[in-house]
This record gives sequence, C-alpha cells and structure tokens, in this order.
Amino acid sequence: MRSWRRSVKWWYRKCSARRTVSEVRRESVKRWATTQSNQPLWKAGLIESATMARQESFSSFSVLAFLLTIAAPPIWPQSTPLPTTYTVTQVNSMMGPAVTETVYRSGSKALVDMTMPPSPDKPKGFHTRALYDLQANTSFDWNLNQTPMPCSAGAFSGAWGDPFADSVAEMADLVKQNPKQVGTETVNGIATKIFEIEQPVKARIWLDAQYGEAVKTQMTEPGGQPQIISEIKQISLAAPPASLFVLPADCAAAAAAPRVPTEAERIAAETGGNAADFANAIYPPGSDNSCTVLYRVVRAGSMETIASGFQVAVDIAFDPQHPPSYTTGDGAHPTFSGGGIHEVTAQMRNSVLRIDNAPKVFYLDTYFGTAGDSSAMIYRHCFAPQTVLLYVVKNPAKISDGGDWLYVKSGKYATVNPPR
Repeated sequence: MRSWRRSVKWWYRKCSARRTVSEVRRESVKRWATTQSNQPLWKAGLIESATMARQESFSSFSVLAFLLTIAAPPIWPQSTPLPTTYTVTQVNSMMGPAVTETVYRSGSKALVDMTMPPSPDKPKGFHTRALYDLQANTSFDWNLNQTPMPCSAGAFSGAWGDPFADSVAEMADLVKQNPKQVGTETVNGIATKIFEIEQPVKARIWLDAQYGEAVKTQMTEPGGQPQIISEIKQISLAAPPASLFVLPADCAAAAAAPRVPTEAERIAAETGGNAADFANAIYPPGSDNSCTVLYRVVRAGSMETIASGFQVAVDIAFDPQHPPSYTTGDGAHPTFSGGGIHEVTAQMRNSVLRIDNAPKVFYLDTYFGTAGDSSAMIYRHCFAPQTVLLYVVKNPAKISDGGDWLYVKSGKYATVNPPR
C-alpha cells in the first residue's frame, strides 16, 4: 500500500515538474508493467527501493525517494496490536488511471492483487498477483492478463507491503513537520482523524483512528482544486478465503525451481563476508553529511580488484527531478554524453576513483565494452570521511549476469587496500 507520505512526495514532484497528464500516465504504465530483477511485479512499481541491477537506466521510483521526507506525529497508541488477518482494498489515482490494490493476509500467507483499467497506453489494463510466504520469505508473482500466464519466484526480507506494519514504519520516521488535526470523520465505515499539512504541498490525510493507516489522501496543487488521490474502500479483519493462497497451475515450474536467495544472502555470497558490512548504494535516502567516495570495481566471490577493461563516467550534477538522457558512443573507446556526464577513467589511481565531497545523489556509469554496460543513480552513504564504494560484478565478460553497487560500512573492505 502506498503511504500518504509517499503520496505527498510523488505529488510534490508532479507539481514541481509540471508534467502533463499523459506523461504521468506513461510513467504509471511503465512503473507497473515492468518486472525488476528479484522483485515481485506489483512491488516493482510501488516500493521506493531500487533493484539489484541497472544495466540500462535508473528507476523512476528511486528518484521519488530522493525528494523530501514528510512527517507527522504519532497519533495512535504504538502498543496497539497489529492485525495479521485482514483484507484491505485501496483505490489509488495519483498517476492517472485508478489502480485498485487489495491485500489479503491470513497469518503467514499474504496475497497482493493489483488491477489497472485499460488505457490508450495499455489496452488490456494491468492485473497482477503476488503471493507471499512470510515465514519462508519467498514470493511468487504472476500476470493474469497474459497467456500463457508468466509466473516467477523470488525471495524477500523486511517489508513486503503490509498496510498496517508499513504505517507503523512510516510514523516512526516522522521527524520534521507536525500536521494539525482539523476534525474527525467516518470514511467508508472507518473512524478517522483528519490532519492537514501546508508544506511542501497542501495535503489532507484521513488516518484510521486505531492503527494510523491513511484511509484517504487529498492533495491540492498550487492554484488547483483539491483532488482525492488515494482512498481505502474496505478494511475487514475477517479471515480471507483459503483458496486465495493457493498457487495457480502456471506457477508449478517456478515453485519447483531452486529458491532465489534474499538480497542479504546474495551479498554475502558475492563478498564472502557479512551482508551487514555493506549498504546498497542505489537505496535512498542519501546521507546528509558529506564525505569522499572511493570507487573501485571488484569481482564477486574473490573480491579481487578489476583494474582494466572498462571505462568510468560520472555525472555529479545529476538532478533526479530533471533526469537527462545519456548516450554511450560506439567503437573501441566510446564517448559519453548527456547531462553533465563525463569520463573519469584517467583520474583513477591504483584502480580507485576518488570523488571528493560527493553529492547526495550522482549518476555513475561503468562501461565494459562488448561485455556490457552498468549504470546507476547512486545515493551518498557516508560511513567514514572516506567511504568505499564497490561495484561487485559477477562476470566481467558478461555484465548482464548482474552485480551490486555496495558501500562498505565496516570490515576489511572498508579501506582502499583491504588486507588479505
């Protein structure tokens, strides 16, 4: 479920960028219709975290997280036990066509159903489901609008989209603004408290008086009329039908396949160490404090430095609100163009690129010639005055096999020349 805080951030970006309705709808279709690696279909379009590989471009939803953080006071008892059996249905129209998302949960099983009506950009609309095993941390997702119906397996850790738990997490983050309560109202049978925020955009949020879930969110664009952009239509704490949590026959092959490792397991396997020593560089938000970033490329498994066979380009003036289009030329030594990107390979010393006073977010491209290209929007995460950033590549001869952009928080790789 998209929280009211994410809604405000998205709306602020929409108002600031002054995009047309058709542009907003195209982004909506792109975000919901794209399957990202190791991410459920529905989650790829809604959660503010980026994906594991960025061979072609940064994701639009990670751009959102670079923007401001909205805050609110804790307005319901934190000790209220959160339900583990429920059905929650929300209609979200913030990006054009209304999207209906229903989350069914029965203990350790959860199903997320998402539908979007047909549109000029997507004549069949959109209908996906994701089934979660909250004990095994595994998931399956499938697209009901395709025949044969594609189904993929995945693994997850942490948040998966629980509307109640996500609300607690959101409220725990509230640090800046204090919305004022302006009244109470019953919305679709749900008792709510009404809060208002004036900045960065005017917003009115109806919060479930018991759990703090955003039942309804209204935004007002400067000079415009108030618009309801999300609304919960139903909350039921009755047990959903058991049949909802049964995999369709099309998922038999995916269910029989080896389990996909979680991100923590994957990072541990790539680095040969503790995943807790690393932070994914493509995950927001960026650090407020500044630092020097020391970037180098290493081979997954051995963690040996890859000293040659690639070019590096960086855009330290990258603006997430106005992302440029980048182009890499052809030939043995191609050039980079677009935005403020420029090649910095010659600046590397002992296979390390030093980025002094790295900005809060920047764009980094590492080009391996015919083997492939990997680029990402990188968030600044400062764990020391000089913080090491690694691109851990699985196969330098085939970049499409994947890799991870990792900051080193602690451990032996936290220095430029780690001990062996």
